[in-house]
Amino acid sequence: MSLTRQARAVPPLETLPRPIWARPESWGDEGSITAWHQHAWGQFSYAAEGILKVKTPEVEFVAPPHYGIWIPVGVRHQVVSDGAAKMRGLYVQAALLDLPSWQRPLVCEISPLCRELLIRFCQLPLDYDEDSAHGRLAQVLLDELQQQTLVELELPMPSDKRLSMVCQHLQDQPGCRWGIDQLGAAVGLSGRSVSRLFRLQTGMTFQQWRQRLRIIHALALLQQHHPVTDVALACGYDSISAFGEAFKAQLGRSPSQFFI
Repeated sequence: MSLTRQARAVPPLETLPRPIWARPESWGDEGSITAWHQHAWGQFSYAAEGILKVKTPEVEFVAPPHYGIWIPVGVRHQVVSDGAAKMRGLYVQAALLDLPSWQRPLVCEISPLCRELLIRFCQLPLDYDEDSAHGRLAQVLLDELQQQTLVELELPMPSDKRLSMVCQHLQDQPGCRWGIDQLGAAVGLSGRSVSRLFRLQTGMTFQQWRQRLRIIHALALLQQHHPVTDVALACGYDSISAFGEAFKAQLGRSPSQFFI
C-alpha cells in the first residue's frame, strides 16, 4: 500500500457551473489523497479503474471498478486511492437527488447503461446547454443513477481508542490470525468487552467487520492480478473455498468473476 500518496487539490468552487457537473480524474501508481473538506452539493465518485476510497470521520467507503460512492451535501470527507485509479466525479445540486436512501453516504454498483451514460456525460463541455440534448442526458443520467443497486462496502470505525488500535492493526495486517481474545488483550480489553463495544459503536459484530475488511483488502489484491489462492491466504482464510464463500456472500459473485 502506498505510503507517499500524492496530495490532490479540491476544486475551489463556490457554486456549480451547472446543476450536474462532471470532473474526470486519473492518478498514478503513487495514489492520491485530498485534504478533509465538504461541499454545498452532493458528490458521486465513480471508480472507472482502480480502487477508490472515500473517508468520513466515522466510516470508510470503498468502490472497486464499476462501483461508485455518494457523499451528500455537507458531509466532511477525503478521497483516497492507494494506487493507480481513474475516477469520474459528478457534482450534483442538493435538491436533485431526493430519494431517502441518498440522504446518507452510500456505495452502489453501476450498471453497463449507467456506466455508458457517465462516460458520455464526462465528455460534454463544462458549460453544456441545459436546454439541449446535453441537458436531457444529464437528467437521464441522474434518474438512472438513483436506480442503481446499493451494496455494503463501508467500514464504520469505533470511537474507542483501544478499538481503534485493534482496527488499525487489522487494516495493516488483514491476514492476522489472532482471535478476538488475543486482539483485546493487546489493548487491555477482554474479548467480551471488544465484542460488546464493537457492536455498540459500529452497529456490526466484530466478526462481520473483520470479514468485510478482509474482502475489501482482497479487492485491492485482485485488482493487482494476484492469484486467488495467494489473495485468500493474504486475507487470513484457511482455504480458497472459505474465501470464495465469504466473497460471494458480500459481493454476489466469485473472486475469479469480479474483474472480468
